[in-house]
This record gives sequence, C-alpha cells and structure tokens, in this order.
Amino acid sequence: MRKETNSRKSLRTSSGSSAAKTRQRTGAPLGDRLLDSMKELQAHLRGEIKLSETVYHVPPETDVRALRETLGLSQSDFAALFGFNVRSLQDWEQGRRRPEIPIRAYLAVIQRDPEAVIRALRAA
Repeated sequence: MRKETNSRKSLRTSSGSSAAKTRQRTGAPLGDRLLDSMKELQAHLRGEIKLSETVYHVPPETDVRALRETLGLSQSDFAALFGFNVRSLQDWEQGRRRPEIPIRAYLAVIQRDPEAVIRALRAA
C-alpha cells in the first residue's frame, strides 16, 4: 500500500556538525556543499548525528470543480492557466479519476494563493 497522505523533506541540520556550519556559508561552491552533505549523511548513517525532518501532509481529496468555480474559470481556462490537460481536469471533476499526490499538492497551493502561482508561472 502506498503512502498517499504525506511526503517528506529532510532539513539537513545537525548539532555541532562542521559540515552543517560549512554549508550555511552563503556562496559556498556547489562542490563543497555536496561534499559536506555526503559527510553529514555518512555521520547520520553511522548514528553519530540525527537529521531533522519535516512532514508535509497533502490533502487526501480535492474538490477541483469547487476550486475552479471559486476562481471563476471555465475548465479550458483553468487548465490553460495552471498547465493541466483539459481531459484530466474533466476526469477529476466527474470522479472518473483522482489527482495524484503531486497534483493534489499543486492544487492546494493554487487554492491557498492562486495569484502567487500565476506570477511564478508567468516568470518561468
């Protein structure tokens, strides 16, 4: 059974790790940051440090039609604006399919701040 309600993002922080201190330097070269990360991973695997973790919960269900109607958009306009396939949008709205976890997360962001999503997509 797949976990569908959360995704994880590790925040690589540790107490007293020189790798963590080095990585926090702004402008550190990518190669240095990658090496520091690998050293920190090895220390974690050896049990020397514990990495913190943040769990993000993705909504198990999303009412796509309600979201679209709240924004006052037609199916084709909503799909075009946010990069969805119109047929997929119709399937979600009519209950034939359920949006996958990344899509539900994206829909949650759209619901929270549609203007920010639009600005980000226009800037891309």
